Amino acid sequence: MNPIADPPAPAPPPLRIRDLNVAYERKMVLWDVGFDVQPGSLTGMIGPNGAGKSTILKAALGIVPAASGTVRFFGQPLSRVRRRVSYVPQRESVDWDFPVNAIDVVAMGLYRRAGWCLPLSKRHREQAMEALVRVGLADFARRQIGQLSGGQQQRVFLARALVQEADIYLMDEPFAGVDAATESAIIDVLQQLRKDGRSVLCVHHDLDSVRSIFDRCLLINMRVVASGPADEVFTPEMLRRTFGDRWDLLEDSVLRFGEEAVTSGRH
Repeated sequence: MNPIADPPAPAPPPLRIRDLNVAYERKMVLWDVGFDVQPGSLTGMIGPNGAGKSTILKAALGIVPAASGTVRFFGQPLSRVRRRVSYVPQRESVDWDFPVNAIDVVAMGLYRRAGWCLPLSKRHREQAMEALVRVGLADFARRQIGQLSGGQQQRVFLARALVQEADIYLMDEPFAGVDAATESAIIDVLQQLRKDGRSVLCVHHDLDSVRSIFDRCLLINMRVVASGPADEVFTPEMLRRTFGDRWDLLEDSVLRFGEEAVTSGRH
């Protein structure tokens, strides 16, 4: 009789963080943060200003040092799987006066694959243009990046991430300060990424749109308040725990929008 083989171990999640602590100038800003990002999910990271949302992304990527804790992408340190990870920073963190045009910015996402010291091939340029088409900016490929509107600049950054063909995308407030056309373009891209089996962890500030965009939520206020499916986590009780007294000012508009989303079929 052949022995019964043990079932294969489940694949590690795209991102797993455990016991993450981060301090700025000896002041703790994140305490014992731990969560998993599920494969093929759109996860919105929600919390008040100063809650440490952007810091979580930067600590996971090694941009800011962690005091302690572990971060694993697909079960590995970032250095071993860097090509599978893409980051879209806040628009305000970029020097938009740098003399480079939109397609050149997008093409920067290909250098890790093409080689930093090698010129980009015609195929690489075509890939950059295809990414601009996906975000609706093909006509602005040769426009200097500083001459674009804020929403257009955000779409260029999104296109740069897309050409990397990563398996997980970390996005820091991509919807902040954008116009309706850019918001729609970003949502379309996020939905397509999920259909393709990619994962997204996105810092998001607009509570009214959470349920219409994300299938999972991570509620943060220096610690993880809750993590899970949006239907279970994005609730008045959990949001009150996350935002404290500020939730009383936000509750009516968020709940009203949630009811309208359900009625209109957006949820």
